[in-house]
Amino acid sequence: MDDAPEIFKLRSDDRVNQYLNRPKSIKIDEAIAFISKIENGIKNKEWFYWAISLKNDSKLTGTICLWNIDKENSRIEVGYELHPDFQGMGFMHEAFCKIIDYGFNTLKFKAIVAYLTSANKRSIRLLEKNNFNRDKVLEDEFYRNDPSAKEIIYSLRSPVKV
Repeated sequence: MDDAPEIFKLRSDDRVNQYLNRPKSIKIDEAIAFISKIENGIKNKEWFYWAISLKNDSKLTGTICLWNIDKENSRIEVGYELHPDFQGMGFMHEAFCKIIDYGFNTLKFKAIVAYLTSANKRSIRLLEKNNFNRDKVLEDEFYRNDPSAKEIIYSLRSPVKV
């Protein structure tokens, strides 16, 4: 709950919400409710969620998560956000690499996916820099189930270990 002010800053910032499909937070109570939801989901093993902060400052600058677990297809979704004051400095790339490794090598998922809007060029660069590719097969499946969807999907398959 100590992170509520920073979570509120993230979830109420127009620049952060620009590419996300969620309502903008307008009250700190919404951040508190969100944190409670995250804590319950972690406790129930519904998702994995981390705060991003600078090495010498515990203040939250962003978040990254693995969620939308699809056990049948051994697939999990990555999600992330970073306050604009900290974008473009390599912080998300550093966190992203650790989380992808965790998804494959600790959780043992075979694929990690990301849903995003095609206008989110920074996110596309992050994904492509980390060997994610646009997944037209998953997009076709997604649009078949939700024809009104506007997201594009990137995925990365687990590296085969010999």
